[in-house]
Amino acid sequence: MTSRERVLTSCNHQEPDRVPIDFGGHRSSGIMALAYRDLRKALGFPDSPLYVYDFIQQLAIVEDDVLDFFGVDVVDVGYLYYKNDWYWKDWVLPDGTPCKIPAFIEVEKTEEGWIVRGDEGQPICIQRPGCLYFEQCYFPLLDNPDQEFGRLEYYLKQIMWFRLGTPPAPAGFDAEGLRIHQENAAKVRQSTNRAIYATFGGNLLETAQFAFRMDNFLTEIALNPPRVHRFLDKLVEYHLTNLEKYLDAVGPYVDIIGFGDDLGMQTGPQISPKMYREFFKPRHALLWQTVKKKYPHLKVALHCCGSIYQLLPDLIEAGLDIIQPVQIAARDMEPERLKREFGKDIVFWGGGCDTQTVLPFATPQEVRAHVRRNLEIFAPSGGYVFQQVHNIMAGVPPQNIIAMFEEVHNFRY
Repeated sequence: MTSRERVLTSCNHQEPDRVPIDFGGHRSSGIMALAYRDLRKALGFPDSPLYVYDFIQQLAIVEDDVLDFFGVDVVDVGYLYYKNDWYWKDWVLPDGTPCKIPAFIEVEKTEEGWIVRGDEGQPICIQRPGCLYFEQCYFPLLDNPDQEFGRLEYYLKQIMWFRLGTPPAPAGFDAEGLRIHQENAAKVRQSTNRAIYATFGGNLLETAQFAFRMDNFLTEIALNPPRVHRFLDKLVEYHLTNLEKYLDAVGPYVDIIGFGDDLGMQTGPQISPKMYREFFKPRHALLWQTVKKKYPHLKVALHCCGSIYQLLPDLIEAGLDIIQPVQIAARDMEPERLKREFGKDIVFWGGGCDTQTVLPFATPQEVRAHVRRNLEIFAPSGGYVFQQVHNIMAGVPPQNIIAMFEEVHNFRY
C-alpha cells in the first residue's frame, strides 16, 4: 500500500497493511523546534535550519528525511514550504538556537518579551522570558459592548491564531490567496504519495473564547444566550464563505479537511452536552456537511482536546469522521471505552502515546509497552491513525520518540 492508501483504508474502518502514522501532519501531531533539533541529532542527521512553521507554538516542519525514516504516512498541506528560501527569515529560539520563521511575521523584542502587534499597534501576543511559546494578551471583545458584530473580520485579525497562520499563510481567501492555496496543494499532491491533511480551522467555541476571553465567554453563554447566538451566526457565515472558497481551491488534491475546537478539559467537557447541542452542534453540522456535499471523498477531522466522551455521540451525529488527538489521560477517555462504544462510527486519530506523563518521563521500554497496549486496543478493524496525544514538547528524550515510532512499526494486527 502507499501511505495515502494506508491512511484512507483505515479511515474507512478497514485494516491496512500496517498502522498508519502521523507525525507533523497537523499542528497537534507535531514537535517543538527544540525537541526536533535534539531528535535529528540523536538520529545522526545533519543539522536543520529549524523551520518554525507554527510561530505561536514554535513547532518545526518535519523534513523529508525524518518522515522517511519513521515511515510517516501524512503531511500537512503546507509542509513543502521549507524548500522555499524566500518564505523564511532568521530568528532565535528561547535558548539562543538560530531558526527560521515565516518572513511575513513581524515580531518585536521589548523589555517584557517578544511581542506581535495588531492593526492599532496594540500587543496581541507575547513570549515572556523563560517561556517556550506565545500567549494571547489581547481580546477584541473584552469589555466591548458590540451586539451585532459587524466588524467581526477586523476583530479576528487582532487574534494571534488568525493573524499568525501556517504555510501558505499569509495567503487568504481573496483571488490571489486562493490561487496560492490551489497551486500549493496541487504541487504537494504531485510530490508525494502520502495522505494530505489540510487544516481549515472553522473554530467556534475557541474563536469566541479568543474574542471575549475564556472566562467572559463562559459567563456570556450562560447569561446572555441571544448575544452569543448572534455572534456565532456571524462567525459561521464568515467561516462558511471562506470554507466554500477553500474547498474549491484544495479539495481535489487533499484527503482530510481539519477543523478545530477544544471542547474538553482534563475532567470533562467545557460546556454541558445540552449547551453543545444548542449553540454548536447545528453549526458544526452545517460546516461539516458543506465539505461532504462539495467533495464527498474528503474526510472531516476535528482537533478537540480533553475529555469529550459525553460529546462524542453528538459530534458523530453532526457528521464528524475523525477525532484527534484523543487525550487518553483525561476523564472517561480510556482507550477500551472509546473503541468499544464508538470504534465503528468514528476514526481515532491519536491516543497512541500519552504526552503528559509517559513520553516525557518514562523509559524507552515503558514507552514501548504503553504504545503497544494502546495499539492492541485502537488498531484492530481499522478506524485508527497513530499519533502521540499532542505536540512533542521541548525536553522530551529523543530516545523515547524513537522507541514510540519503532513500536508502531513492530505492531501486527
